[in-house]
Amino acid sequence: MSESREELVKGSFAGGPMDQMVFEAGIKLGTIYHQFIGIPLDATNVDVVERAIEHAVRVQPFVLEVRVSIDRGDLRAKRDEYDYQVLSGNMLTVSLVVGVDGIRVRAGMRYVKELRYPLMYIEDI
Repeated sequence: MSESREELVKGSFAGGPMDQMVFEAGIKLGTIYHQFIGIPLDATNVDVVERAIEHAVRVQPFVLEVRVSIDRGDLRAKRDEYDYQVLSGNMLTVSLVVGVDGIRVRAGMRYVKELRYPLMYIEDI
C-alpha cells in the first residue's frame, strides 16, 4: 500500500507538527512579501489587491485564516495616465493562521518603523 500525501509530508520534517506549522507560516509570509511587493497600486484597486492576496494564500496547504491590510496613508489619486504607485513593504500588514493535527500557528507581518523593516513573526502557537 502506498503512503498518503499527508504521511509523505510528515516524513519530510525532522520535527513534529508544530515545527512543520512554524515553517509553513514563514513560507506563507515570505511568499506574500516576495510575490506581491511591487504590484501596481492606487486608491481604486487597493481593496481588490488585498482580497487577491488573501485568496492566493488560502489555496495553499494548511492555511486556515489570512487577513491582508494595505496602509492607505500614502495612496493618492493618479496624476495622469502614466502615474501609479506600487505596493511596498511598509504598507503591508498580514495576519495568518496555519494548522494541522490540532496544532495552530498564528503568524504575522507588519512594518516596524524603528527597524525600518517589514518584520515577520510568530504570534502564537
